[in-house]
Amino acid sequence: MVRPVLKWVGGKRRLIEQIICLFPENYLDRAYHEPFFGGGALFFHLEPNRGSINDVNKRLMNFYRVLKEKPKELIEEASQYIYDKAEYYRLRTRFNEEHLSDVEDAAILLYLNKTGYNGLYRVNSKGKYNVPFGRYKNPRIVDEERIIEASKLLENISINSERFYSVNKHAEMGDLVYFDPPYLPVSETSDFTAYSKSGFGYEDHVLLKNTCLDLDQRGVYFVQSNSYVEPILDLYKDIGFRIEIVQMNRAINSKTSKRGGVNEILVTNIPKKKIDTQ
Repeated sequence: MVRPVLKWVGGKRRLIEQIICLFPENYLDRAYHEPFFGGGALFFHLEPNRGSINDVNKRLMNFYRVLKEKPKELIEEASQYIYDKAEYYRLRTRFNEEHLSDVEDAAILLYLNKTGYNGLYRVNSKGKYNVPFGRYKNPRIVDEERIIEASKLLENISINSERFYSVNKHAEMGDLVYFDPPYLPVSETSDFTAYSKSGFGYEDHVLLKNTCLDLDQRGVYFVQSNSYVEPILDLYKDIGFRIEIVQMNRAINSKTSKRGGVNEILVTNIPKKKIDTQ
């Protein structure tokens, strides 16, 4: 099995089997599309042979393009960097400068991902990467075998950096789409229309629902993961989609008391025990 190259907060590694249980039995024969890619845990687990990946984070998608097209250059560049606090902040400053080559940009992103605090990707109001140095025993920054395997897997995959609804341009009848959008918060939900901490608010979730409806009308199968909150449940009730409640462990929270299992939902238009060779 090909393993993800990057760590990514909010990844669905712990939900993979529950998500796959919703897929049609012949899902491996279908084109696969993932519009909110992040670290791509499900994608790398499935190892699809065709489809598309997408994320609005252009630097992240540049990383995957370099990973696909220039894996040896990526390895060579990133192998020059050492795990050191001074080196980390030097490269973070360099990352925030303009006019980096695509390979250097990707290599520094890989380094920061492996050595920054908790593997976070965070920028300030000016768009500058501001994650502090992480303290690890001996982080493996460059895993050559993993990079080469991932590069081969991406060979027939289209890589894009657009809004999530651009999946309509790529997905065809019978294809499979997985949506993992930024979640609405579980608490402080009295006014979702004002929610913008993640840059993905309630109106975006309405647009996502409409995208799911469009895909459904065109015969495209989808699964979406989301938070178990009333505004999201209200969006998807009474429109014919299945809603499955699952439990997800949260390891990252500023308050230890809020770590642990929380309910999430999986929304899909795939009927139970769907076996379709179309």
